[in-house]
Amino acid sequence: MGPEIDRSETATLEQAREHARAQAGRSAATARTMPPFDAVDLPPAVAAETVFWDETVDVGGYSSLRLARHSHLRVSDLAGDSCVSLVVYNARQPSERLNVADTVKVQWQAYLGTGAILLSDMGRALMTIVEDTSGRHDAFCGATTRAANERRYGHGAVHGPSPAARELLTLAAAKHGLDRRDLPPCVNFFKSVRVNEDGTLVFDGVPTAPSFVELRADVDVIVLLTNTPHPLDRRSQYKGSIARLTAWLAEPPRDPIANATTPERRRAYENTDAYCRGFWST
Repeated sequence: MGPEIDRSETATLEQAREHARAQAGRSAATARTMPPFDAVDLPPAVAAETVFWDETVDVGGYSSLRLARHSHLRVSDLAGDSCVSLVVYNARQPSERLNVADTVKVQWQAYLGTGAILLSDMGRALMTIVEDTSGRHDAFCGATTRAANERRYGHGAVHGPSPAARELLTLAAAKHGLDRRDLPPCVNFFKSVRVNEDGTLVFDGVPTAPSFVELRADVDVIVLLTNTPHPLDRRSQYKGSIARLTAWLAEPPRDPIANATTPERRRAYENTDAYCRGFWST
């Protein structure tokens, strides 16, 4: 919550305008970098002029952005206690979206990491994880809900002190003409869920060292992200740490079809390539 405003400073239109303009130049703990090419501490070899999005997202916050094909997005856990939930859509055809079940099933791998593809419900590659220093992610549990947050924290609405990820994702989706019905299950970065032999889920949410996940857009995409406690986080307080989102334009990768590490990933890239060729030919 921000500092309390002296209402006498905004009693008239002129006073309100002067008060608003006085905020120029002030900094906040979480904000977008404007212009984005002023961003600092960029990944190695990333030129500032290629950066088109740089933002920090506090716990209980959300963001959304469009990425052109081949762009890269780095999601950073700055202090080791973020949980970033991610949903992806084909920007040209938003009815095509992330399918977490197929992402896990088709690749025969439930634990995401470098080289893993985020698959759509059309069998195409939406994004590829090209670098991962965390190794702790979750493709099982989805987003927190308002009802669950109300039980745990006493509040779950989007404008309250402990908003649920699904409520925030609904807001993010609305900015792109989508609504709650368009939200598929998400993946969660920086908090690990593993499955025991008896089928029970094991959650690893202990704060750890700062880390990041870097993804490449394999088609033009819309990305929705939230930074909220994980559904299996048993802490009674709504806790976490600031996340950073940095996106930049990049050169096309070297023949992802030929360099695919498995037949299943090769087919996903083939499906994506055929789709993009058909779109560009019209």
